[in-house]
Amino acid sequence: MRILIVDDHPLVREGVRTLINHQSGLEVVGEAADADSALEAIARLEPALVLTDIGMKQVSGIALATQIRERWPAIQVIVLSMYDNPDYVHQAMQAGARGYVLKDAPSSDIVDAIRAVAAGDTFLSASLSRQSARSDGPRPILSEREAEILACLARGLSSKQIAAEHDLSVRTVETHRQNIRRKLRIEGQAELIRYAVEHCRTAG
Repeated sequence: MRILIVDDHPLVREGVRTLINHQSGLEVVGEAADADSALEAIARLEPALVLTDIGMKQVSGIALATQIRERWPAIQVIVLSMYDNPDYVHQAMQAGARGYVLKDAPSSDIVDAIRAVAAGDTFLSASLSRQSARSDGPRPILSEREAEILACLARGLSSKQIAAEHDLSVRTVETHRQNIRRKLRIEGQAELIRYAVEHCRTAG
């Protein structure tokens, strides 16, 4: 199986490439650091599967999965993420991903996910599967931008800092925060921050 790795961290790409290339029948045919480079590489290299990070600048892995599904529906997508938020998982699967692997899960999860998807199945890291089993009902679906802002709040960023990072106005960020609170039925800003910290795992 020909595989393309998409991640904006070279060390992550190197580690994943080494892991995959030691597996029988799997081959990393290319790497990309962002969505634009990934789309160019897909057209040129014709991989069977794309393993993509979710938290990239400009275009997220979820948006990339959507574009791949629209342009190359036969290509399988697995998301590799540091976020264990079920909202992200749901959005990724809606976008066409067939697997969602946490970056802090055992490295064998990556290989298991690739094998499962190649066999026509889906794959979630074990902790995500347990969360789904414990869920009493569907979570409110946040938009991709709302999910990004929630992750920024988990990192302790202010509305002004979020606006600068995502090239938005402060007013737009505040509107998104209000919409997130409404969807999640959260009353105050402190509760929103607490929810973000509890549901968005940030990188160390």
